[in-house]
Amino acid sequence: MKHLDVIPSPDVPAETSLENFRPATGLREACGVAAVSGAKEAANLVFLALYALQHRGQESAGVVSMDSGGRCHVKKAMGLVADAFDPEVLEGLKGRVAVGHTRYSTSGESHQRNAQPLVVDFRGSPLVVAHNGTLTNAATLRRSLARDGSIFQTEVDSETLVHLFARSRHLDEEGRVDDALTQVQGAFALVMAIGDTLYAARDARGFRPLVLGRLGEAAVVVSETCALDMIGAEFVREIEPGEVVRIRDGKVQSLRPLRPAPRSACLFELVYFSRPDSVVWGASVNTARRAFGKQLAKEHPVDADCVVAVPDSANSAALGYSEESGLPFELALIRNHYVGRTFIQPSQADRDFRVRVKYNPVGSLVEGRRLVVVDDSLVRGTTSRGLISLLRIAGAEEVHLRIASPPVKFPCYYGIDMPTREELIGSSRSVEEIADRLGADSLGYLTMEGMQDAVSDHGPFCTACWSGNYPAPLTDMDAEEADAMQLQLDELS
Repeated sequence: MKHLDVIPSPDVPAETSLENFRPATGLREACGVAAVSGAKEAANLVFLALYALQHRGQESAGVVSMDSGGRCHVKKAMGLVADAFDPEVLEGLKGRVAVGHTRYSTSGESHQRNAQPLVVDFRGSPLVVAHNGTLTNAATLRRSLARDGSIFQTEVDSETLVHLFARSRHLDEEGRVDDALTQVQGAFALVMAIGDTLYAARDARGFRPLVLGRLGEAAVVVSETCALDMIGAEFVREIEPGEVVRIRDGKVQSLRPLRPAPRSACLFELVYFSRPDSVVWGASVNTARRAFGKQLAKEHPVDADCVVAVPDSANSAALGYSEESGLPFELALIRNHYVGRTFIQPSQADRDFRVRVKYNPVGSLVEGRRLVVVDDSLVRGTTSRGLISLLRIAGAEEVHLRIASPPVKFPCYYGIDMPTREELIGSSRSVEEIADRLGADSLGYLTMEGMQDAVSDHGPFCTACWSGNYPAPLTDMDAEEADAMQLQLDELS
């Protein structure tokens, strides 16, 4: 495609192998997106919004701005938002339109070439894409596009949208945007900038959050309402599932919606991912988590001395458990917020070292006491096993683990980076076996019914990671299974 020139990072190879296009491992947050149209210092506002969305991704951060002369200004870097930008960098990001992204990889490796927003030159105008979610047919589309001559510069599924837009036969921007979005499957909450025009969209099932705000004459699009609070913007409404909006100089127009599909908002956003000061799916995240904790106390009471949260994401659920049970809430676990992404481990034999770097018990609140330890979810169990060991060493008489969600039994393919099913501790073990493996005196999970009833006014929800019921097609995974089956047949013949 001669009319599509990708602007890569300096170390990006000419073409990226399809073999590297794969999901990463480990439970990590989804990404965060932010965009501003119609503000004099749009990039500064986007930077602050990303600061509030840092919990959604800590691998890389990027901001792209477009000035009145049609020039594109780009800054992307690995690491935290605060490390990537300083006043001098922000001063160079001029223009009244800006798009930002903070990333945790759900497709593609952790590398600067995969940092977003993606930026290309399309027929003399900048095309910018920032995406939260996972496209479940991206690899299939990618192979087809590559056969037709498309050259991919990154490993991320989001780049598929760039090529679909560029190859569209529609002559107008809106038609190209619609053409690209209607070909992808899975989860997306995204912002595209074409010149000085922004487009914001969510997939028809509405897996990932995306909200619209206003700051004076400027329009703001962000992943969570906490980012609006950061910049003093007013919450207007959610971008609806399947909605595509166009924003020019702060003026918002809703375009033709995508083909409708049953709503499937990610319930894990309320359990863990979103910030407690955000409103997601119309629900206060803090209120939802307290409701989970209260229901958990009803379902799994225990004779104990106090309730302890695994900070910070389980704080609200632990408070709810305390309120319902009448047991006092104690800050008996202190989290170190300055660990960073790498540190020296003295010995591989010291398996609890990573946990001890991140958490430390308050001995006076733990020694000789019976603890109810509340966490939001249990994935591999590695951290919980280490925490329980630390609490035992600190003198806890009993440790009763309570989880404010059901057992995670299945991977997520819609924008959350989860381990394989074999790595999920709840996929093949009974509750008693898990408790024994973790060293807990007892273990109780919130039931699916209890969790959904606690937030029933804000669904319906996607519960695939607990139930295995995947609402959107898993085209790439099905294709891999078909290829594996064909390989087996070929070997037998």
